[in-house]
Formats: sequence, structure tokens, C-alpha cells
Amino acid sequence: MKWAKAPDELKALIDELMKAVDCQKRPMFGYPAFFINGNMFAGLFEDKLFLRLAPDRASSLKARFPDIASFEPMKGRPMKSYFVLPKALYTDAGQMGKVLQEAAVYCRSLPAKAEKPRKPRKA
Repeated sequence: MKWAKAPDELKALIDELMKAVDCQKRPMFGYPAFFINGNMFAGLFEDKLFLRLAPDRASSLKARFPDIASFEPMKGRPMKSYFVLPKALYTDAGQMGKVLQEAAVYCRSLPAKAEKPRKPRKA
């Protein structure tokens, strides 16, 4: 299965949004992803922007933005606490800034993930 590339304008948007958050950028699934304390916090997948949200915040946002969906990089296998945001939300600078900061606070409250040691390459 071949995945579509993320649109350049979406890459530029997420890079701009993440300037307001203390996080690290690394590739995940071949797309830009952002991490806080080793936990994936936000990223792109194909033409979708996703965030890790606290369960109560996800519920309240779904009431206002019913297009919010669980993030499923593989059909039928949703990633817990990760949600795809609708364009109406991530293009609203005021609302998105607030949601982004709340998501960052939630991710900082999670236990830090230790980096796994790399396996040596087989000869």
C-alpha cells in the first residue's frame, strides 16, 4: 500500500504552528511528527493533521467539530488518544493555538518515554 505525500502547504502550516510549542521534530510514518518528552504529540499523515488530546478535551471538541475522527494510520487500528483535526479547526489560528497548547500540557503530563537502544546491524 502506497501512502500519499503530505501537501506542502500542510507541512508549512504544521511547522509554523509548532514554533509556539517546545517540542522535537522527527519523522514518523515518513511524515513530520512532533514529540514532547519522547511521546508523539502531533503530526501529519497523508493529508491529515493529528494531535494527541486528553480524553475530556477530545469529547468537548467533538461536540463543536463533529468531523474530528480517531487517527487510524492502518484501517481499523485507531491510535488511542490521537485525533485527526478538521480543516475548519486547524486553519482557525485562535482556536488551534488554544487546542495546541492544551494538547502540549496533556503530553507533558504523561510519563517520559526512554529512548530504545538501537539494535546492531547484522553483517
